Amino acid sequence: MLLRSELRLVSLLKKKKLSQLSTESVEMAQRGVQLDRESFSCSICLDLLKDPVTVSCGHSFCMSCIQTYWDKEDEKKIYSCPQCRQTYTPRPVLMKSTLLAGLVEELKKSGFQAAPDDPSEAGPEDVACDICSGRKLKAVKSCLVCLISFCEKHLQHHYQSPAYAKHKLVEPSKNLHKNICSLHDEVMKIFCRTDQQSICHLCCLDQHKGHDTVSAAAERTERQKDLEESRENIQQRIQDREEDVKLLQQEVEAINGSADKAVEHSQEIFSQEIFSQLIRLMEKRRSDVEQQVRSQQEREVSRVKELQEKMEQEITELKRKDADLQKLSLTEDHNQFLHSYPSLSGPGQPADSSRINIRPLRYFEEVTAAVSEVREKLQDLLTEMWTNVSQAVTEVDVLLPEPEPKTRADFLRFSQRITLDPNTVNRWLILSDRNRRATRTEKPQTYPDHPDRFTYYCQVLSRESLTGRCYWEVDWRGTRVYVTVAYKTIRRVGDSEDCRFGYNDKSWRLECYKDKYQFKHNKVSSPVSGPLSSRVGVYLDHRAGILSFYSVSETMTLLHRVQTTFTQPLHAGLWVNSEASAEFIELK
Repeated sequence: MLLRSELRLVSLLKKKKLSQLSTESVEMAQRGVQLDRESFSCSICLDLLKDPVTVSCGHSFCMSCIQTYWDKEDEKKIYSCPQCRQTYTPRPVLMKSTLLAGLVEELKKSGFQAAPDDPSEAGPEDVACDICSGRKLKAVKSCLVCLISFCEKHLQHHYQSPAYAKHKLVEPSKNLHKNICSLHDEVMKIFCRTDQQSICHLCCLDQHKGHDTVSAAAERTERQKDLEESRENIQQRIQDREEDVKLLQQEVEAINGSADKAVEHSQEIFSQEIFSQLIRLMEKRRSDVEQQVRSQQEREVSRVKELQEKMEQEITELKRKDADLQKLSLTEDHNQFLHSYPSLSGPGQPADSSRINIRPLRYFEEVTAAVSEVREKLQDLLTEMWTNVSQAVTEVDVLLPEPEPKTRADFLRFSQRITLDPNTVNRWLILSDRNRRATRTEKPQTYPDHPDRFTYYCQVLSRESLTGRCYWEVDWRGTRVYVTVAYKTIRRVGDSEDCRFGYNDKSWRLECYKDKYQFKHNKVSSPVSGPLSSRVGVYLDHRAGILSFYSVSETMTLLHRVQTTFTQPLHAGLWVNSEASAEFIELK
């Protein structure tokens, strides 16, 4: 039985031998054959027939292609034509079609050119059709039942035959093999929540017997909810960071504008010939101010832009992860979803997710004010006022300090050695361990009079004044101890509330009891919840106005956090009850 292409070629060869055809005739013949390429191509590999054979239904294939195709059907003992689906029993015995093979060879000798590259041909990054042999075409669908990927041509029988009606077709996937159980060679349609892995129905009777199992589709539904929440969080963070970037850009403009005004103002002030005898000195001061302002301006702008670039990088990474999660959310293959989800949903988020909060500072306006004051009092206070100008420039700080540390190791980077000041200790307290421990005593001590000493309350302050970022820990024993911080200007003499930690606006205290915590400031008490511990950690970021108390054990738990504005340096302090003691730990 001859194909239409065979008949056409036979007819052509009868009229005139192919070798004697004119150039024009050859070209016309080649064009005609090219247009009907499918007629003499194998419908399995989609390439020119090699060792062609023809089955009884009239369709021809490469010998190796049809043999490989039928090998897969040996188990059913029913063999079908890949093109028209006609079935044969038993397996047909195939013989090479000599005539068809000869015609194909004559075409090749006559200068027949293979068809140009087909855009549907599978590339390195594409999922290739599993049926095609030789030149592989791109798969358009993968079947989760057959576990095979099909090109458009080889997919047709899935649409045409009712036998495939219940097969699940999904977007092409390179990972179909991961849907097969390595132990039982069965499709994995079940998810074991106990072991967090996909399994087949035989696994439920064996290694996973008695485990918490659900269908892969049910687990996918649950994970999909988590995925959507993750995407919402990421999208919100992207939006927040984009707003932060805009805010930082505004701050750059504000810094530059403020610095320009400060320089212009200093130029105006110092350019006035009010004090002719000091003109040279004034010119030098004006230049120095300008140089300091510009130097500080450059540093601050650099800090802001560095953080801005960091956040833009974070936005890019978040968008990439969001795109990956979106792509995963659209995956129709449940097992592939469950396989990929843990790696995409795991913690990969930046250490700091806090929002940028710009403090409403006046930037270089303080410089301007200081310069104006220099002009007004130059004759008497020139040297002193110049110091104020320099200090005002160096204190410009637009951004909040870095985020609060998260782990104890992070906190220890800011550890501060604390010693107690003997001049402040109340007479009912004894200092020991190189002035780091305070213990309540039953007999008053004969300390010499000193204006810094607390005369009534059993309190003591540290010798060190605390600014910047500091961290220290207090180990306490007994029934009750107050861990405190206070300004040096707190009153010392008498029993008024101005002298008592926590009862005024100059002190803050965490009350540590055997069964609870409580916080007090300016007479206002606040309940505190958290794990009880004999060790309390205190973190201070003076410039940011942050004061935090932590319960320290194997882990650190935040007990209470204060956000305020500190107007003076702080001192660590202690209040100790009867039969109690507290010690500032020497951290390493």
